[in-house]
Amino acid sequence: MKRLIAFAAAMLSLCLPLAACGGSSAVESSASSAAAPTAQPTAEPTPEPTPEPYEANVLTGEKKDADYPEGQRITGIMINNIVAARPQRGLSKADILVEIKVEGGITRFMPVFTDYKSIGEVGPVRSGRDQFFRLILPWQALYIHEGQSVVMDEYERNYEYKDLNIGDAGNWGYRDNDRVNWAGSTRSSGLKYEHTLYATSDDLQAVIEKRGTDMNRTYNSTFFNFVNYNDPARDLTNSLDSAYSDKYGPIVSDGEYVEIEHSQSYKTRFNYDAASNTYKMQMYYYPDGSWRDTIDEAAGNAQLDFTNVIVLYTDIHVYPGHEKTDLQCVEYGNGGIGYYCYGGKCEKIFWQKGSPLEALQLYYVTEDGQCSDTPLDVNVGKSYLTVVDLDDAGNFVHSAANAG
Repeated sequence: MKRLIAFAAAMLSLCLPLAACGGSSAVESSASSAAAPTAQPTAEPTPEPTPEPYEANVLTGEKKDADYPEGQRITGIMINNIVAARPQRGLSKADILVEIKVEGGITRFMPVFTDYKSIGEVGPVRSGRDQFFRLILPWQALYIHEGQSVVMDEYERNYEYKDLNIGDAGNWGYRDNDRVNWAGSTRSSGLKYEHTLYATSDDLQAVIEKRGTDMNRTYNSTFFNFVNYNDPARDLTNSLDSAYSDKYGPIVSDGEYVEIEHSQSYKTRFNYDAASNTYKMQMYYYPDGSWRDTIDEAAGNAQLDFTNVIVLYTDIHVYPGHEKTDLQCVEYGNGGIGYYCYGGKCEKIFWQKGSPLEALQLYYVTEDGQCSDTPLDVNVGKSYLTVVDLDDAGNFVHSAANAG
């Protein structure tokens, strides 16, 4: 047996060198019988292409185009949304539209624009409130309105915002007394004075120049944590948390129809349109119990639509000592739950803001239903953003069926 093993080992030791040597020998034989090859020039390595810099619109995450107002601060404008003030003008030009409850269960809008020069006509302009201002304060935005609450007075002083807080739109805007609201009323037939104030981009430019307002501002980040515009949109059904569930059901579920209740009389809803991949906006008209398209009079009555719908819940209550005026306080400090709707799906999320100078942050949900430390990836495009009283969270609806 030992001899067989020794023999096999000896044969193996012979096979390996023979194979290597045979190959080497063949090469050497060929080289020795052929003329010496002509030396070939060494090819220069192809340089790696310089990556294109990431240049995203601060409010939409889209790639900046040739008309992007580089180095210009963003602008937020307060717009009336009491039913008597509808329809509005200029809202379709907003990159982000914010809706939050103010006094009496009424909501108000703050359209936020990348470029105030492209707004055209906007209004009816209304008074400023701190729950809107605190969302754009970290971005040092220009804030336009007509008058403001006493709490907003304090924010202006405490954050030295006088130069960027233009609250006298009544002095440089104009009154459209012939405008017709949803009820068919004009000033001559009972429409109130405060529902008639408008402004144009030219008006804004004039007051900015008159006041010497510094509109220079460079942004090194975006309002939301947007998906890179070079990458495909994030599919919520294949999201980081799409396999998770909590006691209420799956974290990601149907969202072709979305309904938000701000109060008994003020509700907003969206129907997802797959053809445009946007959510079409409607508002509840409580005088007759109907739903009406949210339109922009200045854009040929075009219905407002948004790529993203973001709904955040927190405690909203009356400021102590302001019970008579019902001045609303929105608690941003502790963050809370929310929903991100895109592409006909809704995803449960968490949000945080902290101090007034801290920017709003959105986060994914963990497997056990808690707030993760992973920032939410928001798809590029225009967004509707609302902050709603936690007491109304149970009235939030998102489903597969579109409303008629």
